[in-house]
Amino acid sequence: MKKVVPFLAILTFLGCKEDVVKQPKHLIEKSKMVNIMYDLALLEAIKYQNPAVLDSNQIHPKQFIYKKYGVDSLQLAQNNVYYASDYKNYKIMYEEVVKRIEKDKNRAKALIKIEAKKKKFNEKKMKS
Repeated sequence: MKKVVPFLAILTFLGCKEDVVKQPKHLIEKSKMVNIMYDLALLEAIKYQNPAVLDSNQIHPKQFIYKKYGVDSLQLAQNNVYYASDYKNYKIMYEEVVKRIEKDKNRAKALIKIEAKKKKFNEKKMKS
């Protein structure tokens, strides 16, 4: 949460000025940037919910992203600032990430229900 407040302040500042941020030399495609944002959101959630998973699998979130998408830290930072400078489009990108997370959450809930039904069925079958 501490990281979110300064980020939002920067986002607001950049969103208020038009054409302040020039397009980076190595622009990351918008759809790829949304994918990066999605993966970062998942990795951050894992980091705070169950950090042992990342540690035991020796996964370093940022290095994972850099390798997976073939970007470096400077390129990612420059692109994030560039996209954030247009807060309306950045909000749309962020909303895409939220929709994907909600979709995954609903899918996970459905799978949990299916597994619970299988477990009940198997328990009844074992008792019979």
